[in-house]
Amino acid sequence: MSLNHIRPWRNIYRRKCRQIMVGNVPVGGDAPISVQTMTNTLTTDVAGTVAQIQAAAEAGADIVRVSVPDELSAKALKEIVRESPVPIVADIHFHYKRGIEAAEAGAACLRINPGNIGDERRVREVISAARDHGCSMRIGVNAGSLEKHLLDKYGEPCPDAMVESGLEHIRILQDNDFHEFKISVKASDVFMAAAAYQQLAEATDAPIHLGITEAGGLTSGTIKSAIGLGNLLWMGIGDTIRVSLSADPVEEVKVGYEILKSLGLRHRGVNIISCPSCARQGFDVIKTVEALEERLEHIKTPMSLSIIGCVVNGPGEALMTDVGFTGGGAGNGMVYLAGKQSHRMDNAQMIDHIVEQVEKRAAEIEAENAAQAAE
Repeated sequence: MSLNHIRPWRNIYRRKCRQIMVGNVPVGGDAPISVQTMTNTLTTDVAGTVAQIQAAAEAGADIVRVSVPDELSAKALKEIVRESPVPIVADIHFHYKRGIEAAEAGAACLRINPGNIGDERRVREVISAARDHGCSMRIGVNAGSLEKHLLDKYGEPCPDAMVESGLEHIRILQDNDFHEFKISVKASDVFMAAAAYQQLAEATDAPIHLGITEAGGLTSGTIKSAIGLGNLLWMGIGDTIRVSLSADPVEEVKVGYEILKSLGLRHRGVNIISCPSCARQGFDVIKTVEALEERLEHIKTPMSLSIIGCVVNGPGEALMTDVGFTGGGAGNGMVYLAGKQSHRMDNAQMIDHIVEQVEKRAAEIEAENAAQAAE
């Protein structure tokens, strides 16, 4: 929960729900909202898939999903799970036996699509395998693959049809005394997804997996996801998120964290506050920010950095950041530490100097956290 008693207009009250475990990652309840992504390598390419999982984990992914489309992929999954630094969700479509095989291979969670997994008998077999092997499950409803009887009933994909699909599948799991599940109702249409998630949030106490499916490329998909997921998270809906982009999975993780950071729901790494730049800038803001984003990727400690081109807003923004730099004249600018003016620095040395100051402040924060934990 994001609460601020001094600035109550920043408060977000998360929806209350049950908590489940995806491997060692808690989802729901009062657990932090976890960030997921999905590999896009061939699952049979174990080395390539593991490398992609490791890169995503390094970027901050809490959970990674891997598609299991065939028997060879299910066999490869066992080795992938063994080498993965984070819990693996097996993505299952069309063939229920892949779900059983994925559970046997050590997947932490099975994602099944009620629109194509098969009849209740087959679902029961997957449930039994999940229970036997300690897997949780995700009911993954997609607007693009709804069951025929729901399309016949409603005439087209819509929020009511998506939620009804999800609730029907919840009933099957609960009738089989299985409760370790979360649920999603994804659509590529932001309006449809948002409406379905709001309706779903009122209809179940299960943890909710948020996503705008098939959102598009890096730029367009980021915008659609930020609008859809951001508004739902702002309302307190959502316990784990996946940003779906036609891009490197690492980019999905980065965008997911930025959405959560902008709402104060998760904090990881350096939050750079920078201006768009204009003719008043005392240095090249755009190139500086690009360089700093790359140079500071290794910092995991939550902290803030302001990079502002001139004194119109620079000093004010620096008052609220751990480290700041405001452009001035004569080829130099002012460095701010903990919101206070500290010293001037030549633009030519500014990037190296800021990296040094950020690293120093990150070490201080970590030391302070360690001291508090030891008390």
